[in-house]
Amino acid sequence: MGNLPADVTSFVGRRREVTEVKRLLSTGRLVTLTGTGGVGKTRLALHVAADLQRAFTDGVWLVELAQLRDPALLVHTVAAALKLADLPGSGPAAVLAGQLKGKQLLLVLDNCEHLLDACAVLAETLLRAVPGLRILATSRQTLGVTGEHIEAVPPLSLPDPDTPLPPGAAARYEALRLFAERAAAAVPGFTITADNQTTITWICRRLDGIPLAIELAAVRLRALSPDQLLARLDDGYRLLTTGSRAAPPRQQTLRAAVEWSFDLCSPTERSLWARLSVFAGGFDLEAAEQVCAGDDLPPGAILDLVAQLVDKSILSRVEQDSQVRYELLETIRQYGYERLREQGEHTTYQRRHRDRYARLAARFMAEFFGPGQLAWFTRLRQEHANLRAALDFCLTEPGEAEVALRIAVDLRVYWHATGFLSEGRSWLDRALALAPGVTPARVRALWVDGWLTLIQSGPDHATALLEEAGRVGRRLDDRLVLADTTLASGVAAMYRGDVRLATGLLDDALARYRALDNPLGTAATLIQLPLAAALVGDADRAVALGEELQALSEAHDERWYRATDCGASASRCGGRATGPGRAPWPRRPSGCSVLSTTGSASPAAWRCWRGSRPLTGTTTARPGCSARPRPSGRRPEPRCPGSGRWPATTTSAGTRCAGGSASGRSRPLAGTGPNSTWSKWSPTRWRRSSPPPPRRARTGRCR
Repeated sequence: MGNLPADVTSFVGRRREVTEVKRLLSTGRLVTLTGTGGVGKTRLALHVAADLQRAFTDGVWLVELAQLRDPALLVHTVAAALKLADLPGSGPAAVLAGQLKGKQLLLVLDNCEHLLDACAVLAETLLRAVPGLRILATSRQTLGVTGEHIEAVPPLSLPDPDTPLPPGAAARYEALRLFAERAAAAVPGFTITADNQTTITWICRRLDGIPLAIELAAVRLRALSPDQLLARLDDGYRLLTTGSRAAPPRQQTLRAAVEWSFDLCSPTERSLWARLSVFAGGFDLEAAEQVCAGDDLPPGAILDLVAQLVDKSILSRVEQDSQVRYELLETIRQYGYERLREQGEHTTYQRRHRDRYARLAARFMAEFFGPGQLAWFTRLRQEHANLRAALDFCLTEPGEAEVALRIAVDLRVYWHATGFLSEGRSWLDRALALAPGVTPARVRALWVDGWLTLIQSGPDHATALLEEAGRVGRRLDDRLVLADTTLASGVAAMYRGDVRLATGLLDDALARYRALDNPLGTAATLIQLPLAAALVGDADRAVALGEELQALSEAHDERWYRATDCGASASRCGGRATGPGRAPWPRRPSGCSVLSTTGSASPAAWRCWRGSRPLTGTTTARPGCSARPRPSGRRPEPRCPGSGRWPATTTSAGTRCAGGSASGRSRPLAGTGPNSTWSKWSPTRWRRSSPPPPRRARTGRCR
């Protein structure tokens, strides 16, 4: 018994959601499915209702509310759907409740968002009067009734487009299955193959996994290839404009679905939606307040408006590590940005967004060498898309390139530590091309560009940039840049195998940084100098310099340099760090955590391992760390006490050191001349260069 429509197309996926909604209906009497337009709330509700028909002796009944505009007609619309007699003009809700008394039925109220108050009052009235009634509602906003259970309907599941799928694996992902089924209906014989799988994945990801958008896109394969379809999705609203003529108007096109949500918002909610469109990849409340507040939207009003946009399924709320962030689906963001452009405010709020993330980058640079490193790396990974958006604005808006230089320079350690070397260099190259002249920002950018190039591609590619930075630095009498270029020259000499020249330059750099009272530069030099000392046979100095770095790190409570130094010290110290009168290196789980979070591996440690290979058996790792030799010159896998995390680039090959004991001999390492393995080694062996976020470093084993 009931009036549910028969399925016209297959129902794809949603196994978890179906199970959860059934569970909620078994324990509660009012369940509301919420979510953005086109996400599949109605289809999910109808599927669950159809499965439950036998559980309700008086039927499962659908009440479609999308076309209803007058709240006064809601009760009459429900009665008509239930095939009940016409209700009197006064007190119709009580009359309806009386007619349903004693019945066991499920009522599906579809699309309640534009009639929220009326639906809430009716639902509460009926539930109080009819014990056998269950209500399953769909709405872009919750009803706000006592006892209401909420199930937020997410987009369909998607694979990572950068990870190749094995044959047949596409069927595991709901978005790809839906696209394949709807595309096969439009183009008989269509299947997802190894050749088109990546393109289809990007199409579905570009459409946020929203079923309505995917179905509209799949139909376009009648006229376009998958590659052509993907290329045209930059203007998705205009491309996805033809849907089922039988569907309600708000579901016939993607734009109509989003416009329906926009029309349901208040003027201030619409303004905030438009302004939030300048964010990329999510934001927190503080960012929204700083960027979006204005005379018409005071900062104190932003919290309530954000909460209202969450309630209306415009914003998604994501909680991680006790912090709440908000996200806009790309289709929602695009629509908001279109409205912002129509109002002529896009440049204003993009500039405010840029300023916000320029300040964030500057704070990172100022605070990085201190106790908050792990939190900073985590935060910048979260804000990576926003940092990109800020840089892109600087490079596309006339006169803003120098700000891009400052942002990219302030992110130097981030580019380095997290493996985004190619991306950092790309931003710097583009900004340098747009910002000629002799300025402090430009000379700093020249050095950072040269430094990242040196780390990634070696000294030959970095020489021109570093020499220009040195010339301009001397012209401007920029003492910090001169210290930085001296450090880089020392590292370049080390790369080339000229260890004595490298030692002199690094000593000079260290003196310059100390004179400037610059702990970050001092630490960067103290990573390199002990290795140079070990390579020329001065193990005592190597140990002393390493201990100085440890003390400096301790004094500032920083983790990254302390952690990256651990592995280099293993190979350079010849066991002397654990001799009589010397305290063993402290165990630093927090440092391991930094390396794990950043996906970083110490360049010094990796170079040290490569250089120390001929001395198998004569070097030692840190107490408690052991490295398993690997065949064919592959890097060892260390073990790190106190944390299961440590990059596989931190100890010398052939070393087994349960207690740090070793022969303690010290002599120049074999193979350190101009034609040695050392001088031929390329830093690209250890550092990933592509823009996508790096995976975590290989983790060690704890014992």
